[in-house]
Amino acid sequence: MKKLIIIGALIFSLVSMESCKTTVVAQKPNPPAVVARPPQPRPDYVWIDGEWYVVGGKYQFRQGYWAPPRGGRGWVPGHWEKKRGGWTWEKGHWR
Repeated sequence: MKKLIIIGALIFSLVSMESCKTTVVAQKPNPPAVVARPPQPRPDYVWIDGEWYVVGGKYQFRQGYWAPPRGGRGWVPGHWEKKRGGWTWEKGHWR
């Protein structure tokens, strides 16, 4: 019983943390980064564009990379989205 209570508390904590994520709003979208794309390592690999991510309340850019395909799914690139009060970065994802 004690293990179930502990497991329940851990799950609740993780769900609570997920719902409390903060969104950093920029006053204007960051300019696109200029990136030299390396050669494609294999013909079926997909280019994953670089992404903006938050560190210390500020956006930083992470370089793009080649990735193996994911079972017929396509990559949806990240993009800046206009929100109330500024812009937020919507991360890229597989779909």
